Amino acid sequence: MSRIGKSPITLPAGVIVDVQKGNEVTVKGKKGQLVNRFDADLAIKIEDGIIRVERPTDSREHRSLHGLTRSLLNNMVVGVSEGFQKKLDIEGVGYRSEMNGDKLVLIVGYSHPVTIDPPPNTGFAVENRGRQITISGIDKQVVGAVAAQIRRVRPPEPYKGKGIRYAGEQVRRKAGKAGKV
Repeated sequence: MSRIGKSPITLPAGVIVDVQKGNEVTVKGKKGQLVNRFDADLAIKIEDGIIRVERPTDSREHRSLHGLTRSLLNNMVVGVSEGFQKKLDIEGVGYRSEMNGDKLVLIVGYSHPVTIDPPPNTGFAVENRGRQITISGIDKQVVGAVAAQIRRVRPPEPYKGKGIRYAGEQVRRKAGKAGKV
C-alpha cells in the first residue's frame, strides 16, 4: 500500500470539495477555486471532513496513480486555503526588479528590461530594494513554473554568481583563471 496514497487529507474550515462524475474535483476556498480531473478508476471519497483516495487493484498503474492523485488533491486543498509561495534572489551589480502595475520588470544586464505578466490567480511582490521576488498563487504547479521561467531569464553563472536564483539555492562556484600566482 502506498504510504502517501493511504494517508487521509483533512479539510480545513471554509474549504468545499465537490467530486463530479468522471472524478472531476472542484475545490473552493477563501483564496479561489481549482478544478482538476483524475483517473476514473480511483475512488475519491469524502466523509466527515476527510478525503480518502482508494485504488481498485494493486496493478502497477493503479499504485502509481494512487499517491499522485492524493498529492495533487492535497496541493489543491492547501492552495485554496493557504496558497503557495516561491522566492527568488537577484545577485549582481545593477541587477534589480520592479513592479509596473501587476507586471514584473527585470533589469538583469540586457540592453532592454524583461517584462513578465502574471498568470491568473498568481501575483508578484518585490522586496529588499528589488533584490528579492516573491511569486504567490493557489496552484503549486503554476507558481513553480513561473519561478522557473523567471530564473531562466538570467540563471546564476558559476564564476561570480551573478543572476537570478531560488532563495537558499547554492550555486557551485568555479575558480576562474589560474594564470596568476
